[in-house]
Amino acid sequence: MTAVRQRKGSKGKEPGPGIQNLKPECVAEPRERFPTGGFSWWTILCLISGSIVGVSLGLLCCIYVATLHENDLWFSNIKEVEREISFRTECGLYYSYYKQMLKAPTIQQGLYELTHDNTTESKRTINILQRMNIYQEVFLSILYRILPIQTYLEPIYFYIYTVFALQTVYVIALFITSWLLSDSWLAGALSGVWYILNRVDTTRVEFTISLRENWSIPFFALQVAAITCYLRPKLKPIHQRVVLWLVFVSTFCFCLTWQFNQFVLLVQALIIYTLDCLDFLTAEQVVSLYLMQVSSLLLVWLLQFCNSMILGSLVLSFIVSALFIKHFQTGLKMGGFVIRVGKLALHTLLVLALTFTINYSAKKVLQLKSDEHIFKFIKAKFGFGATRDFDASLYLCEEAFGLLPLDTFERLAGTVLLYPYLCTLSVLFILLLLVALSNLSLNGLGQASGEKEDRTFKMRPDVAYNLMHTVFFGLLAFSTMRMKYLWTGHMCTIAAFGVCGKEVWALYLRVLHCNTKTAMRLIRYSVPIVILAFLYYKFWPRLMEEISELREFYDPDTVELMEWIRLKTPKRAVFAGSMQLLAGIKLCTGRVLTNHPHYEDQALRERTRQVYQIYARQSAEEVHKVLGSVGTDYIVLEDSICYERRHSRGCRLRDLLDLANGHIMDGPGENDPDLIPASHPRFCEGIKTDMPPYSTLFTRVFKNKTFNVYKLKKLKKKHKAASSP
Repeated sequence: MTAVRQRKGSKGKEPGPGIQNLKPECVAEPRERFPTGGFSWWTILCLISGSIVGVSLGLLCCIYVATLHENDLWFSNIKEVEREISFRTECGLYYSYYKQMLKAPTIQQGLYELTHDNTTESKRTINILQRMNIYQEVFLSILYRILPIQTYLEPIYFYIYTVFALQTVYVIALFITSWLLSDSWLAGALSGVWYILNRVDTTRVEFTISLRENWSIPFFALQVAAITCYLRPKLKPIHQRVVLWLVFVSTFCFCLTWQFNQFVLLVQALIIYTLDCLDFLTAEQVVSLYLMQVSSLLLVWLLQFCNSMILGSLVLSFIVSALFIKHFQTGLKMGGFVIRVGKLALHTLLVLALTFTINYSAKKVLQLKSDEHIFKFIKAKFGFGATRDFDASLYLCEEAFGLLPLDTFERLAGTVLLYPYLCTLSVLFILLLLVALSNLSLNGLGQASGEKEDRTFKMRPDVAYNLMHTVFFGLLAFSTMRMKYLWTGHMCTIAAFGVCGKEVWALYLRVLHCNTKTAMRLIRYSVPIVILAFLYYKFWPRLMEEISELREFYDPDTVELMEWIRLKTPKRAVFAGSMQLLAGIKLCTGRVLTNHPHYEDQALRERTRQVYQIYARQSAEEVHKVLGSVGTDYIVLEDSICYERRHSRGCRLRDLLDLANGHIMDGPGENDPDLIPASHPRFCEGIKTDMPPYSTLFTRVFKNKTFNVYKLKKLKKKHKAASSP
């Protein structure tokens, strides 16, 4: 890699963004170059060897997760319906649109059916491309149609192999980020190996293939790598423009493939804002990164047929507020230390106030309620919202949305990732605070930026960005376990940088009074090699044992249900049931649904709560009326929900419904004093008695050990008139 030199400031100009190294002796010595200005043979050899190692690790990760998926399900040997059933919950819903596009007579007809869909929600015609992030399924289906691969590669394999291939992109992105930070491809190798060994905590792609995060997080890792490159010191203007385009493309792909992109970008915008306030970034860098975020979101907004959820996002409101107030507060970075801190506090209050004002106004104008369940969940999680709200409780009771379990750190420590990560994090965070205080103090004294370069404590802007990135996303992971997949991959990058970079070792060597170039070089290359050798010795046999374990998909009850629905019910029949099961019914049978797992619509959330009354204490007449209002022909009742034991009392689905309806919960335990006993038995239990009024309104048409399917009887007009208020 090219040598890292200290930057020179010029008197009278605004101080530069951050500092590069800690001491002059930490600077890498200049290497021999060609007379024409090209890289030395040694540098070229390092680039080639590092690139080969990075690509190899990415391919190894791809093959590893693909092998686990095959061995766990015996995917190549099971029936097509079993393969489709393996796409659990919302995964099945997303994959169904890929299947639908392939079955369409033409691409144009397939796109029309997606934009005028009347099978996903009964009695409604919705635009799937607007409501859901499924452009990846559309793109893959078109690609599969036009490529000459149909004869030797089944559509389902083309789909899953593409998702597994994105893991290659993910590992390569982590590899590049570590390499850029440390100027050593050994750091990239270490981060890639750590990512693979900590698969349980870094990805769940092998069993949740279609989840939006498995599509989007690799692009997010690419974006972080591009931002790291953009913030490197001494980057030429032409290179900056190229890298900014990479930032835009990766941000756009990330936003297009995940509905929660706005919340992730909000965290990233807060990171950029913090670094701007602490004088680690230039105004040009801040504005450029903000514009890349805004441009990506607006382009996705257009592609999603003007989805109002994007315009009403907090991240857009925040960026507009930050840029607007920054433009008018020209003297923000002038004055003494106390004055500057006071200005920053006022600046932050103004930005936050304007952000919430713009966001509130936008949601009122757009009449936006699509994301209100997210804010209900956040408020309830921290004790500020109603704990009986059905939508918020659905999230709160899921383990994935709980706090990060402590056993996560035990696993991370077992692969020797946690210890260098914590050491690097603690040292760099203290250093960042010292540099931030120095930046604020120095600017206040009005010293020239050339004197700023001579300070003892220094930090490069790319290092500062990645440090704040791991801190912010670490806090997000602690609060919500599902978000750990945004953090743990970056943990590998930071730990590898700490082991192979100069910044952390320079401090340790200074304490030991042996901070020489020879000692620095020796420790930077020997320690990662020792760690890699240890990891190979300890974990390679385990990996071989893991990929040799053979299992087989086995769910005969669900297979029997899907086959019965496909053969015995009309193609336009409408089914009601749990969101998770209905997604599978749509994928395997193509029948019409009443509700589904994609929860980002207020009307759908209300419909789901109504349909779920089949597991509440409601009368047969009331349930029949509710189901009839959404056009239901069949309901599928699951004993695993009706008699659920997986969750504790208060978090079972029937408990959430009882609380939302104001009824006392089942089983021993305390109840709130305002709850009352229900006047009817639980519907999913009462209907099994086959006694009036259940037998009058419903007929059981299918039964096995897991599922009971009932057909709604059509009420005569006299009966309807008598039952109406």
